[in-house]
Amino acid sequence: MNIVVLVKQVPDSGTQRSLDPSDNTVARAGADNVINEIDEYAIEEALQVKQAQGGEVTILTVGPASATDAIRKALSMGADKAVHVTDDAIHGSCAIQTSAILAAALQQLDYDLVLMGATSTDGQVAVMPALLSERLGIPQLSGAQKLTVEGSTVKVERQTDGGFWALEAPLPAIVSTWDTINEPRYPSFKGIMAAKKKPVTTMSLADLGIDPSTVGLATATSAVVDVTGRPPKGEGVKVTDEGDGAQKLVGYLVEQKLV
Repeated sequence: MNIVVLVKQVPDSGTQRSLDPSDNTVARAGADNVINEIDEYAIEEALQVKQAQGGEVTILTVGPASATDAIRKALSMGADKAVHVTDDAIHGSCAIQTSAILAAALQQLDYDLVLMGATSTDGQVAVMPALLSERLGIPQLSGAQKLTVEGSTVKVERQTDGGFWALEAPLPAIVSTWDTINEPRYPSFKGIMAAKKKPVTTMSLADLGIDPSTVGLATATSAVVDVTGRPPKGEGVKVTDEGDGAQKLVGYLVEQKLV
């Protein structure tokens, strides 16, 4: 069972994030960059499938040179090797352009199952599984909160408001996961040290046969036109209790139409 896990490096959602004022793309240079949190669940699921079925787990990342930190984290969790697609021309690429890059990279890999997080905390468009399914001509099962592989079939459960949907598809297939599927492991010291020796293949657009003019911000199908920062937090209203605090509080709530 050869499994490829798509991993994206993103600015930590728990810290202050911003856009580069020169082109309104995500400012990554000065950010605290980490693995997209939900991708860790996809990595963990791949490792569990490998443990049950045997095989190999490959990490695939498209991103700048700094994305090697995310790759090493994934390898330290237990993945076997990684492919890093990096090229200056990729900067500012939209989801459609990125899917073309990922599809070209996947076509050069041997895989039975492709796993990924359902969305990323920076883009939040949640369309990559469907885009790759269309480009590669293989089925996708989205929003998995449980996954099993039986022979040449992958089965998932997708949670809905009314219960669960049971879905299945023949391999090869793409599966996107939510954070309800498992609990990602923490890298051990042994895993961290082993990750330093695991192979990481670096590829450019030329290696994938992609014309640089077809990707990047200049030809992206979507871009941030303008941005307005979050307004500063105003001062709160202080209610001084002089024996009538309850009445003042209720009066304020009524004024704000909260009661």
